[in-house]
Amino acid sequence: MHQLAYRNRKIRFLALFVSAWCTLTTGPMQAQQAGVPYSRQDSLRGSITPERAWWDLVYYHLDIEVDPKHKSIQGKNTVHYQVLQPFQTLQIDLQEPMEIQGFFQEGRELPYRQEGPVYFVELALPQKIGEVNQLQIEYGGNPRISPNPPWSGGLTWEKDKKGRPFIANSNQGDGASLWWPCKDHMYDEPDSMLISVTVPDPLMNVSNGRLRKVEKSSAGKTTFHWFVSSPIANYGVNISIADYAHFSEEYLGEKGPLTLDYYVLKENLEKARVQFRDAPRLMRAFEHWFGPYPFYEDGFKLIEVPYLGMEHQSAVTYGNGYQQGYKGKDFSETGWGLTFDYIIVHEAGHEWFANNITYRDIADMWIHESFTTYSESLFLDYHYGVNAGNAYLRGARQVIKNDIPIIGDYDVNQRGSGDMYFKGANILHTLRQWIHQDEKWRAILRKMNAIFYHQTVSTQDIEEFLARETGLPLKPFFDQYLRTAQVPVFQHYWKDHRLFYRWQGVVDGFSMPVRIRQNEVTHVLYPTSSWESTEALVPNKRFETDPDIYIFTQQIQAP
Repeated sequence: MHQLAYRNRKIRFLALFVSAWCTLTTGPMQAQQAGVPYSRQDSLRGSITPERAWWDLVYYHLDIEVDPKHKSIQGKNTVHYQVLQPFQTLQIDLQEPMEIQGFFQEGRELPYRQEGPVYFVELALPQKIGEVNQLQIEYGGNPRISPNPPWSGGLTWEKDKKGRPFIANSNQGDGASLWWPCKDHMYDEPDSMLISVTVPDPLMNVSNGRLRKVEKSSAGKTTFHWFVSSPIANYGVNISIADYAHFSEEYLGEKGPLTLDYYVLKENLEKARVQFRDAPRLMRAFEHWFGPYPFYEDGFKLIEVPYLGMEHQSAVTYGNGYQQGYKGKDFSETGWGLTFDYIIVHEAGHEWFANNITYRDIADMWIHESFTTYSESLFLDYHYGVNAGNAYLRGARQVIKNDIPIIGDYDVNQRGSGDMYFKGANILHTLRQWIHQDEKWRAILRKMNAIFYHQTVSTQDIEEFLARETGLPLKPFFDQYLRTAQVPVFQHYWKDHRLFYRWQGVVDGFSMPVRIRQNEVTHVLYPTSSWESTEALVPNKRFETDPDIYIFTQQIQAP
């Protein structure tokens, strides 16, 4: 039932772009943050172009063979799509050095025009509204090798201690079209997907969803068929190839039994049995705060890979070296970051924020990273108490740069500041303090995952939801913290036995309350950008602002 409702909402959303679209500009657009012009390629990659808007993804069948010896991929992707508006040109993306070998519909090879990594396919058959059609794409080549995974997209080709291939993809930001042809924009997801990967024996491929079938051939190869029953973002599609050992357990969660499957290099099996104990721990904490794990139908997997890790949906990849923290480091330098494996907890947190609730444009990547980084403190809160989670976030402020806004430039595949991680988490933590009712805050986070279940969203969607649920005037709050790089300054001075105070360096209308503690007494002040004053505090005595709201304080000379 939920998939039907999801599809109806998605069709309405996509149809708006068909009717409202103006011709894509061929001239450069100026970057808001970098100060350099964006190219037409940036727009083709990051926009919902006319050639994307008229059709809605329904299903992919990605059927490929991976050749470790030649570091190549060969195969096809069959795209099932529903026609929203009659149109004859369809956009597919595939990046060099991968090559398209042909587009086919109902046995007919189709002409196409290439513009860099974009292919405009000319369909021969009339496209009728409501029909579900298929397009088969044959392709192959040597995909880009990632120079710095997972931050630079591509494939990683390594070997285990026995010299056997150890292969995985990572491609957020740079795009899934680095290694397979697809509709490479985040706004549209297939409702389900079959991933069929052939590898030489004795290797195994692990992908998203559940293993539906294994087929062995006389040529010394095996094909693994993984079926994903939920909508999936293209960058979350995963192949992980190695001579894996497998073990599993069952977690009894809010929606019943959930399978937790683990795939690791055989030499690391005993380490994994210990380190992966964080998986059921995070499930308990995150189901408490966010609601049921969003992919019971597809299960949950942790898969060892030859890079740090990624949030591939229902197939979280892991490469943290079986150590606590982030490669043994605690970002907060409080000790709390060493009580869990950062990659396991952070990347699995993305199942709720990235895979369940997915940004529609990468400019809104903060929705993924801010909420997920915040989930680390909620993991600590659940297992060790609220003071542990609070201390972790306060300590991690040392890595915040306040360089550029957290929100990036829209329609050009441009993300915002890296501050979206720990600054974003502190913003959400600040909002929690403003609400000052933890059960209400928890109910809001759970409702957020229910309302936006398996959907793509914008910042506006999230802002409007939070404003509605909290009943607070949050537009200036988000304008300040997301759309500027400035942190609000609580400016104050003493004069005539009164404390004068205001917000400095804030957007119009910013008026968040502040709790102040003096002599074991807590006072609540309501600063604006204009000077206010109070006699409630003992004059000229030291006081503390709430350390869990992310602001700066500044005492100035009385005028």
